[in-house]
Amino acid sequence: MTVSPFDHPLLSGLLGDEEAAKHFSVEADIGAMLDFERAVTEAEAEHGAIPSNAAAAIVKALAAFRPDTAKLRAGVTMDGVVVPELVRQVKAAVGAPHDAYVHFGATSQDVIDTSLVLRLRQVVDHIGLLLGENVVRLAGLELEFGNRELMAMTRMQPAIPITVRDRIVSWRAPLERHQERLKELSGRLLVLQFGGAAGTLEKLGDKAATVRAALAAKLGLGDAPQWHSQRDALAELAGWLSLVTGSLGKFGQDVALMAQAGSDIRLSGGGGSSAMPHKQNPVKAEALVALARFNAVQLSGMHNALVHEQERSGAAWTLEWLLLPQMVVATAAALRLAAELAAQIESLGR
Repeated sequence: MTVSPFDHPLLSGLLGDEEAAKHFSVEADIGAMLDFERAVTEAEAEHGAIPSNAAAAIVKALAAFRPDTAKLRAGVTMDGVVVPELVRQVKAAVGAPHDAYVHFGATSQDVIDTSLVLRLRQVVDHIGLLLGENVVRLAGLELEFGNRELMAMTRMQPAIPITVRDRIVSWRAPLERHQERLKELSGRLLVLQFGGAAGTLEKLGDKAATVRAALAAKLGLGDAPQWHSQRDALAELAGWLSLVTGSLGKFGQDVALMAQAGSDIRLSGGGGSSAMPHKQNPVKAEALVALARFNAVQLSGMHNALVHEQERSGAAWTLEWLLLPQMVVATAAALRLAAELAAQIESLGR
């Protein structure tokens, strides 16, 4: 057993995805936080919210800044979030008098949430490519085997003859719909978080809207009002992730059942058994079912994380940190496994 199989040195070979996981590393997280601090400094200077010489000093210091991660860890233990200690270190690097303008008008949640969105943007691109690969592979199977015959199974019992195409469509069509859903939800998901202490950007006064728009543009994100306690876009993403793994789980379950029957499918490269050398276990198909069930369970937690008290919740926010990264990596892993499984199908139908 392990705390997380997704980055375990052994289990991650089956259940992990290195490309997705790297965007949740401490290096990626801090890098995106510092991107926010640099961009907010530049946007505020351009619109007269902070002095230009202070901005120049901050940007110069950030270019050479290397955080003390041991102190960051201690800071999280004390403050519950990494940003207060990170800002203390950046201010020390900048020095007086310009350190007063570091992180000006922002709050910890602005930095952490925007860091998350910046990294999710890269993850969404990766997952989108994997999703497209699966659609193409299934279309290839349909082209090769689609006219062959299968026995339809309804409620686990033989029904009537169908074609292989009929079954492949039930695997491919949901994935195509998920591609459309991803395009739609990305516009709500990939937006800036910038609201200050209580969401009002009170320190920026009448410059708030223009600074926020400039900051969003610098980071390549959509401009939107703060969403500190409005987590529906992240819950929507989690729902989409669970839909994707659920559809892939159906593919995996069908392949495992067809392999059990023996005559409807032929797979290359199955998993071996330590006790029964003659076996080729449908490992990837089984993993798809497990990952589908995993994400379905985590989704309820993400819906619980929608419940924020007043303007900010530490508890609901922390719950997101526990759940969402694992759901993302589980989905990327499932897409990788499904594409590999489709490539292992040597024959379908009769």
